[in-house]
Amino acid sequence: MNKWTRRSFITTGLLAGGGLMVGVALRPGNRAKGLAQHVTSEGETFVHTWVKLDANNVVTAIVPHAEMGQGVGTALTQMLADELNADWNLVKFEEAPAITPFANHPILKGMLPPGVEIPEIVVPTVDGLLMRTAQALNLQITGGSMSVRSTGVYGMRVAGAAVQEMLRLAAAEAWQVPLDQVVARNSQLIHEASSRTEPYSAFAAAASEMTPPSTPQLKTPEEFTIIGHHVERHDIPSKVDGTATFALDVRLPNMLYATVRRTPTFGGGIESLDDSKARALPGVVDVIRLPASKAEALVGNFTATESVAVVAEGYWPAKQGLDALKIVWSETANDYVSSASIFEQFDRDISAGVDREVDVAEGDFEATMANAAQVIEADYRAPYLAHTCMEPLNATAVVEDGRAEVWVGCQAPLPFRQAIADAMGFDAENVTLHNCFMGGGFGRKSRADYAIQAVQLAAKMGRPVQLIWTREEDVRQDFYRPAVQSRFRAGLDKDGNLTAWENTYVDKHEPVEAPLIPYTPLTASNIGYVSSPTHVPFGAWRSVDHSQHGFFTESFFDEVAVAAGQDPYEYRAARLADKPRQLAVLRKAAEAAGWGAPLGEGQGRGISFQECFGSIVAQVVEVTVLDGQTQVDRVVAAVDAGIAVSPDGLSAQIESGIIYGLTAALYGEITIENGAVKQSNFSDYEALRISAAPKIETHIINSGSAIGGAGEPGTPGVAPALANAIFDATGFRVRSLPINLIDLDYKVEDVVTPA
Repeated sequence: MNKWTRRSFITTGLLAGGGLMVGVALRPGNRAKGLAQHVTSEGETFVHTWVKLDANNVVTAIVPHAEMGQGVGTALTQMLADELNADWNLVKFEEAPAITPFANHPILKGMLPPGVEIPEIVVPTVDGLLMRTAQALNLQITGGSMSVRSTGVYGMRVAGAAVQEMLRLAAAEAWQVPLDQVVARNSQLIHEASSRTEPYSAFAAAASEMTPPSTPQLKTPEEFTIIGHHVERHDIPSKVDGTATFALDVRLPNMLYATVRRTPTFGGGIESLDDSKARALPGVVDVIRLPASKAEALVGNFTATESVAVVAEGYWPAKQGLDALKIVWSETANDYVSSASIFEQFDRDISAGVDREVDVAEGDFEATMANAAQVIEADYRAPYLAHTCMEPLNATAVVEDGRAEVWVGCQAPLPFRQAIADAMGFDAENVTLHNCFMGGGFGRKSRADYAIQAVQLAAKMGRPVQLIWTREEDVRQDFYRPAVQSRFRAGLDKDGNLTAWENTYVDKHEPVEAPLIPYTPLTASNIGYVSSPTHVPFGAWRSVDHSQHGFFTESFFDEVAVAAGQDPYEYRAARLADKPRQLAVLRKAAEAAGWGAPLGEGQGRGISFQECFGSIVAQVVEVTVLDGQTQVDRVVAAVDAGIAVSPDGLSAQIESGIIYGLTAALYGEITIENGAVKQSNFSDYEALRISAAPKIETHIINSGSAIGGAGEPGTPGVAPALANAIFDATGFRVRSLPINLIDLDYKVEDVVTPA
């Protein structure tokens, strides 16, 4: 899964010189016949890349995204079913297979610059070019809140509308009536003048012979009957009754189990290994050293690292064998690195400002600062974070005759297949990957290291192997959300207006706009970064760079409001006055939370505003701080995702993002000691428990704007809103996370707030 810069694929020549080339040979045409064998069984007809029909008139949406609890299968199927005018009771979904023809090209359309309109005559050509680009990139990824706003808008809706047109045309030809007299409704085709009614399935075969239209007529929001309405999620019943298949549920004949330990210092190796006690344990079959695999790296700064695995007849004897190993790890150049030394490095690099890159530079910043009536400065820090998905990392593999078959839960099936093939020296076509439901992903399951290990072990054992990582391995061998330091300076005029904003932080990641602020007017600003690399493996984490910069910018903006002597909500609202959509979201959150209403002793209220992944979210957090302990009492969120395709799903994702963000803000910290991760399990890398979870209220605004994301936007705003609430309650400004490391057991009058 190669890392792209934002919309970088455009530079490949899709759009060149403001024009488009029409190429008939590039057009997708009718792909149904060539792909049917991969997704159909007896009684099913494949009519479109993303749609099949069976003899019982059941529509199945072929969804090119992984279901990891976020409800993507249901939301995308809603979009297809609405445009298809299908009976929701006759609709289901299945995940697209991990083969190149099912690379997700509609997601590329979502990366086109806003406002780009493609002439209808060249849409088929563009679709064909995007399809080939997606296949070249092995593009089959779930993340970045791209599913609904890209695949849904440009794939599922178009597919549903196209298939409806094809079915209507097939019926019109069969009945010898004008096309405009054939109506599609509730999975039935109707000719009212002759009282004819037949199910969609009656015309599936004829429709499968047609080339799908590239620009079918789409519904307006007023015409939606399934989009925007509550429907029962398709994946929930099987998860309740236990019939859902997660990768951990896979059982194969003659299967072995394994668990693994990688060298604790990233990039290290094994000096010596005494496995005699492990091999003597009942049930242990073998102890295997796994070489460092370059294919594990995929992206980022990961240095391939040696591992040792214990293979046994069951997981528990494998775990006991792992604990019985006596391993001496080799020394590395990073053995003396610590979290303290990393942040010292960040501070030096920011202060030196060497090779500082600029995100935004507007106005004469130094002159504006020189004329400021008041200047405030602050440094903010966020630590490394692990993902700790509830389902431990696992994969099951069989390797025979130069072919591998793998069962895994992952966010990137095609990139996983390619990474496994590269590691084993196979052609990608000789790797079959079955993607299962996931118990969480959050970015961690976009990295193929654990699947590669399972395949390596199966190849060595000559038997099926199910690899299960321990929680300790999961915590200590993650691809971490990076630690970041961010330094701010702001200038205010004599009336408290923000005139100048400067921000320098370490290390640029995606999305590029994460450090920017939405507030205007601003006389001058300068936002930029310096590179300060570390040896700690980097990985995408829910909401990516917005999770750190949301905390930094919205906390410091609160400092600016307080320094101006103004209410933090009113200060934000005044600077969103020229953005009515954004202001409406901020106002909704404040009003729903009762902003300004009196609170009790030790209580506080804080607010934040975030615009990311195409959605706008404002949050208000209420806390109680007593005897140094912080209790989050209530979180009120307002969200504008354009149109809430699945309102319950959107609310659930915002709530999920809030809980995930609260866990990080209150407890989350991965610390480095002697080059390695100190934490090991939930005992020292805590998660928010049900008993401590706040009341969460989510208010949805359907503005009718372009559809935005749901899985990511709820996370970034909760940490700053919480920190701002703590300041409101105590007068103490939180500038580093996690909060549970901060001593809040003091008297309010003893606090000195920096000017």
